[in-house]
Amino acid sequence: MRVRRTLVAGARGLWLTGLSLVGSVALFSFTLVSLVMLPLGLGWLTTPHLISLTRRYADQRRRWAHDWAGLRIPDDQRPLPARQPGLPGLVQHCNHLLRDPATWRELMWLGADTVAGSLTALLPGVLVILGIEGFVIPVLAWQGVLHDYSYVFLYASDPTQVALMPVLGAAALAASVAFNPKLLRAHFRIAAAFLTPPKAELAARVARLTETRHDAVDASAAELRRIERDLHDGAQARLVAMGMDLGTIEALIERDPAKAKELVSRARTSSAQALTELRDLVRGIHPPVLAERGLDDAVRALALRMPLPVEVTGRLPGRLEAPVESAAYFSVSELLTNAVKHADAERVWVDMEYAEERLRISVGDDGRGGVAQSADGTSGSAHGGAHSGLRGLERRLGTFDGILAVSSPVGGPTLVTLEIPCALCSPKTSSS
Repeated sequence: MRVRRTLVAGARGLWLTGLSLVGSVALFSFTLVSLVMLPLGLGWLTTPHLISLTRRYADQRRRWAHDWAGLRIPDDQRPLPARQPGLPGLVQHCNHLLRDPATWRELMWLGADTVAGSLTALLPGVLVILGIEGFVIPVLAWQGVLHDYSYVFLYASDPTQVALMPVLGAAALAASVAFNPKLLRAHFRIAAAFLTPPKAELAARVARLTETRHDAVDASAAELRRIERDLHDGAQARLVAMGMDLGTIEALIERDPAKAKELVSRARTSSAQALTELRDLVRGIHPPVLAERGLDDAVRALALRMPLPVEVTGRLPGRLEAPVESAAYFSVSELLTNAVKHADAERVWVDMEYAEERLRISVGDDGRGGVAQSADGTSGSAHGGAHSGLRGLERRLGTFDGILAVSSPVGGPTLVTLEIPCALCSPKTSSS
């Protein structure tokens, strides 16, 4: 078992060495060149792609650290907003990446990984190779195959030194058995030293999570009050009135059958209205189509109920967690409602996508725009009070560490993109 662990650590170390000397060097060099070219304009095109590639590269190293060395390296990368089309969107996207402290920590790690990281990863494989070599070279030397070969500080041309090679090889193998897993872990500890966020950022992260938790509690309390109010003012009032009508019917059914028949008809109408209101209330809490068919079909059903033509594109590969589906559904519902009420639009579109463990939904319209300024609270909006709803959406998505990005120049079009980090609960299966 220890021999297998030693050999596996050596093989993984050699793989990481090659990866560090090729991948880390290339990414580090190209990113530095791209940053230098920012003032020339070309860097704005290349930097976002290189930083995104570095993120995936660092995330893979985090996974290997956990799987191979049992070391967890925290990840505090800020979620990326969807890049809007055009040069302003590209610059905004690049600025967001450059303002993220994780970007600079990963860049420094790339530099360290090319030297210290590759060296610590190389040692486990070197020890195994030296150990095996110490027993192979004497055999080849005694058969006359090797003459001028040197093994560390021993030479195959000297019979005395050839006799000492197995001793040195045994020492190298013993060292590999004792230290290979530790050396591999040291490689990942170097990565953790650069990729782990400082305590100040972790404290800010905790504060942010505390804030979003309070927002979630407040939103739940407000939703409960709304349900209680709707029940009291709607279905409950109709059921009470229906009960009073039934009592009157009981008293009139023999004395005045015609009047009793009229009251029965009114009670039947009241019961149907109460049932409709209860169904609407349940649909507002959690639509049945969302629970049964998932976010994909629920958004398409929602689009069919809109008074404007709504085009829905994209397909999700499976079901998401119920809270995420619910938050995304009601966010899309509110965005569509805002577009219908405030945008003066003729067409609305929704695009859904799930990639890299992130749900991204974009809702756009060809209306008069002007939402971006209101979302920042700096000026008025053509959408009237829609920006207050956007702040509510930001709080709702913040519970899941999600983000909301708005692009809405005056004159339109408006594009609102929401993004939520999440995992698939179950993949979508095709039905025959």
